[in-house]
Amino acid sequence: MKKELSVPSEVRELCKSLFSKGYETYLVGGCVRDLLLGRQPKDWDITTNAIPEAIQSTFPETFYENDYGTVGVVTQAEDPRLKVIEVTPFRIEGKYSNARHPDEVKFSDKLEDDLERRDFTINAIAYDPNTSELIDNHDGLSDLDRKVIVTVGNPDERFAEDALRMLRAIRISAELDFSIDTATAQGILKNAPQLEKISKERIRDELTRIVMSPRPLQALFIAQKLGILRYVIPELEEGIGCQQNQAHSFDVFEHLLRSLQHAADKNWPLDVRLAALLHDIGKPATREWSEEKGDWTFYGHDVVSAKMAKKILNDLKFPKEIIEKVTMLVRSHMFFSDPDVVTLSAVRRLIARVGKENIDDLVNLRVCDRIGTGRPKEHPFRLRKYLSMIDEAMRDPVSVAMLKINGSKLMEMGERPSPRIGWTLHALLEEVLDEPTKNTQEYLEERAMKLLRLNDDELKQIGEQGKDRRAEEDEAAVRALREKHHVK
Repeated sequence: MKKELSVPSEVRELCKSLFSKGYETYLVGGCVRDLLLGRQPKDWDITTNAIPEAIQSTFPETFYENDYGTVGVVTQAEDPRLKVIEVTPFRIEGKYSNARHPDEVKFSDKLEDDLERRDFTINAIAYDPNTSELIDNHDGLSDLDRKVIVTVGNPDERFAEDALRMLRAIRISAELDFSIDTATAQGILKNAPQLEKISKERIRDELTRIVMSPRPLQALFIAQKLGILRYVIPELEEGIGCQQNQAHSFDVFEHLLRSLQHAADKNWPLDVRLAALLHDIGKPATREWSEEKGDWTFYGHDVVSAKMAKKILNDLKFPKEIIEKVTMLVRSHMFFSDPDVVTLSAVRRLIARVGKENIDDLVNLRVCDRIGTGRPKEHPFRLRKYLSMIDEAMRDPVSVAMLKINGSKLMEMGERPSPRIGWTLHALLEEVLDEPTKNTQEYLEERAMKLLRLNDDELKQIGEQGKDRRAEEDEAAVRALREKHHVK
C-alpha cells in the first residue's frame, strides 16, 4: 500500500542517503502510527538492513554507545526532536530473562523479523519515505481504524519480553483514546506481577506520560481493574470503597482520579496534576466516625497525605524539585478560604509560606479538589472573593515593610527612635509608589539622609501625605480587583 506521509526533510535525507548505498530504510514504531493519525511525532525511529558500522560510515557525525545496534545520527536541524535521529538495524531478540531487556540481540536482513518483535500492531507498521510504501504485516492499519490496542502475536510472550509494555498499553490508550483488545487485556491481568521486575525509573516515566495525557482518569481506572496499579502507586487502592463525608459524592479513589482529570482538562502542569492525584491519599489512614457530627472525619489528613506523597514520589525516583513542590501543595491544600472570616494578613501569611510563585498552583489544586467532590462550579462566589484577596495581598509594594530600608537602618544613620522614622518611611514609600525602580537600598539611604534634615513639621507633612495617598490608592485598587473577580 502506498501513501504519502508528511516526513521532515532531515528524515527524508537520512533515508535517502542509506537508500543510495543500497540499503532498505524504513520509518517504524510510534512515529509512523502518529503520522497516520495526523499527530505530531515526538521522535523519529528508522530501521534498516545496514549494520551499525555501515550506518556510521554513511554520515559525518554519529554515536554508538549501546548493545542493541542503535546509532544516533546527528543532524543540523533546529527542531530538537530532529537533532539526533536513531537508526537501528533489523534485529531478532533472544530471551528476556529479566522481563526488561533481551539476553541477546542478532542483526537480521529481513524487515519481517524486526516487525515481529514490536509490542503492538499499531507500532509495527513500517513506512519507506523513498517509495511511499507502507508495510503492515500484522493488521496495524485495521487496528488503527478500529482504535484498539492489540499485541503483536501472543500477549503472554510480548509481556514476558518486557513487562513495561503492559503499562505502555494503558498509557497509549489514554493518549489516543483507544480501547485495549480483550485478549491483550487478559494478558495484562495475567502477567501484572511481572511489573515487580521493572525499575522504578521506567515506571515513573510511563506514569508521567499517563498523568500528562488527556485522559488520566480512564488510564488509572483501567490500570486498577487490570491489576497493575498496585505496582505503580499501591496506596491509591486504599481509597477504593473509602466513603467520605456528606460534602463528597465519591469514595477517596474516585475523588482523586476526578481531581486529576480536572487538572488534565485544564492542561495544568505535572506538579499540579500529581498534587491533585495525591492530595487526599492519607484520608483512609485518618478516617474516623464522629457520633457528634454523624459523619466521617479526616483530621490531619493533609499532613499525612503530604508525608505519603513525598514517600511515593521518592520511591518512583521523581526529581527533587517535583517532590518538594507536590509535597508543599498537598500539605497546604486545606488552607482556610472563607472570605467573610479570613483576614488579608492571613492571606499574606499563606503567600509567604508557599511562595508567590506557587500561589496560583495552590488555588488550582483547590479547584481540582472542589470539582473532584462532584460540585459543578470551579469558582463559586466565595472562592472568587478569596482570589480577589490574594490579588490584593500580592500587590507590590503593599507596606513600608517591603521597602529596601527599615527603621533600624535609619537609626544606624543617626536618627533616634521617634515618630520621625515612620514619617520618613512613608515619605519614601510615596516615591516608590510613583517609581518602583527607586526601591533600592542605595537610593533610599541617600534620599533618607535628605529627608532627615527636615524639621518635624515638614517631615510629618510629607509622611502623612504618603499615608493618606496610600489609603486612597489601596481603596481604588481593591475596588478594581473585586470588579475583576465579579465580587463586592
